[in-house]
Amino acid sequence: MQVPISFMTVALFAVIAQACFAAGLLAASPFNRVSNRFLALLMGAIALWVLDGFLRVAGLYGQNANLYFSPIYYSLAFGPLLYFYVRSLVNHGFRWRAGYWLHFGPVLLQAALYWWLRFQPYAVRNDFWQHVHRPVTYRLEFIGTWVSLMVYLFLSLRRLRHYSHWLEDNFSEVSRLRLRWLLVLLGVVSGQWLVELVLREFFGLYYRYDYSTELLGVVVFVIGIVGLRQADMRAVHFAPEEHPEQVPAETSPVEPLPVAAEPAATDPAQTIQTASPPAAPDPRIMERIRRALVDDKLYQNPTLTLAELSAHTGLPARLISFTVNAGFGRSFNDLVNGYRVAEVQRRLAAPDARRYTLLGIAFESGFNSKTTFNRIFKQMTGRSPREYQAEA
Repeated sequence: MQVPISFMTVALFAVIAQACFAAGLLAASPFNRVSNRFLALLMGAIALWVLDGFLRVAGLYGQNANLYFSPIYYSLAFGPLLYFYVRSLVNHGFRWRAGYWLHFGPVLLQAALYWWLRFQPYAVRNDFWQHVHRPVTYRLEFIGTWVSLMVYLFLSLRRLRHYSHWLEDNFSEVSRLRLRWLLVLLGVVSGQWLVELVLREFFGLYYRYDYSTELLGVVVFVIGIVGLRQADMRAVHFAPEEHPEQVPAETSPVEPLPVAAEPAATDPAQTIQTASPPAAPDPRIMERIRRALVDDKLYQNPTLTLAELSAHTGLPARLISFTVNAGFGRSFNDLVNGYRVAEVQRRLAAPDARRYTLLGIAFESGFNSKTTFNRIFKQMTGRSPREYQAEA
């Protein structure tokens, strides 16, 4: 067989090779093993789908009819693998359960069909193509993949929405913890998939506007780059005891226990170690948090977490979270970044401000990237750092 050299054949081959390499690195990563293996499997499933496009573009199907019905189609796994990647990454306590296999029932049937066909004579496969696959199972597979992607994208977005709220209350720097990039990419692919579905089903235009393979190639390429950068995300940022799915219950204020049930204590934090947060924030607790952040300059720690603030102050993390939200009226992320922005403003107003670069001041104030600094500074002041510096 001969493979013609063209832009598409080279690009698709490069994407497949990169996906296999990145998936191998993710599968072997010592950090976040469960989530990284889900991502590696997702990359592998997408790479095999892209392989179908490569075989078609390179004309290899026409050169060898036995390549038809190769067991490389696992598109019904795209959605479930994405969902369990997100679910296991944002939840440190994730454990696989037998019931989760139900999510992969459709792809197991899809795989069984193609593996069965792979070992059938060519005449059987050709007959199946003419009388079953083209009129029936191809449509079920194509439409089913789109429906599956949409359902699991919705479920993943819902998980990420709760997760983003939890991040704001537990981390002062969250740029590396964002996962929406993956969902946006797959959302674009789902849109193109719908376009192809409509053109094929209602207008009979097969492969004329077939760009989902190319888009999936872009997705798997980006996953390989960004996914590897985030491979150790939770190991770096998450404390072992943190559990995002339990946060809403922990951060919602509830009615206090009766006063008679509380032991006498001079330190209000001592009465909260096992009880629910109070109905109103305690000014003394607020002052302890402020002193830790401002006087002890914890805000200058670019990766400061709620757990680290809790360890520094000796206050329960639940009490700090409640006090920050109810007392300061801000999330933990906004509170810490507010102190960082205030420090940058103070430094820019100092007589010797011109001796330092703007980025240098930002780093010394607790920011750890230019992009995050620019975004947060403009969000809180209404002006970019450069504009504020020019007016200072």
